[in-house]
Amino acid sequence: MEQGTRRARRGRGGRSRAGLAVAAAALGVAVLGVAGCDAVGGDASAPSAGPAKKAAPSPSPTPVWDTSPTSVVAVGDSITRGFDACAVLADCPEVSWATGSSEQVDSLAVRLLGPAGAAERSWNYAVTGARMADLPGQMDRAVRRDPQLVAVMAGANDACRATTSAMTPVADFRADFEDAMHTLRKALPKAQVYVASVPDLKRLWSQGRTNELGKQVWKLGICPSMLADPDVLDAAATERRETVRSRVEEYNKVLEEVCAEDLRCRFDGGAVYAYEFGTAQLSRWDWFHPSVDGQARLAEIAYRTVTAKQP
Repeated sequence: MEQGTRRARRGRGGRSRAGLAVAAAALGVAVLGVAGCDAVGGDASAPSAGPAKKAAPSPSPTPVWDTSPTSVVAVGDSITRGFDACAVLADCPEVSWATGSSEQVDSLAVRLLGPAGAAERSWNYAVTGARMADLPGQMDRAVRRDPQLVAVMAGANDACRATTSAMTPVADFRADFEDAMHTLRKALPKAQVYVASVPDLKRLWSQGRTNELGKQVWKLGICPSMLADPDVLDAAATERRETVRSRVEEYNKVLEEVCAEDLRCRFDGGAVYAYEFGTAQLSRWDWFHPSVDGQARLAEIAYRTVTAKQP
């Protein structure tokens, strides 16, 4: 009897404890439910346990260099004016490597914009005889057109002086080019610049000296520092020509270095300097300036540089 009573009490105690446990669990669920609503915020419903959504991809950054600019301005010297390409001692801008309309050349502007676009949105402010000191003034005119691309080819006339001592000092050449770039950047911080290297003037001499007519035209004053006495091969003449060539290489180093400081400037990597102009690429009047075919080769180099995915 006594044992039965104790069993009955244990049974009632066990059920009582089980009931408390169930109640506590229910209270815990209720508390968690309230906490869950507060975590979402106010009366907002808790998020469903559906599949996780993928985050939207970040937009791609705008590239620094646009390989398809929509307007072009050219600055520089006689090469960009097509000098002696169509007639003796005359400009012929229609065959300019940069902005010309000639189908034989297929200029940089035509390749980028098409014939109609080039006619409407390309301009040539190069001047025959110009030196680097003239480039800031040309650039000042160029920026008024608000171009997306400025094509630069200058420096040959800085080496083509009456004597080697009259060549533009390298420090002055650098200062003038930096001034031109500053003029551009002050007005158009996002405009792109293509910079062509100065041609190898000694190679042009070595090719052109095979033509008697060309050598007669040289006597009129074309690049005397390199072309004077074209058939003289003594030590003094050889040293003079090497001095000019070395100065051109120094100019090209300046062009490369100054351009490298600007994110939106591309130098041709010395491609124009390295190009092996033959007689077919030289003017049939002076055998020194580019012919129509030579202008086409310059256009190819420029287009390849401008449209490359990487500089």
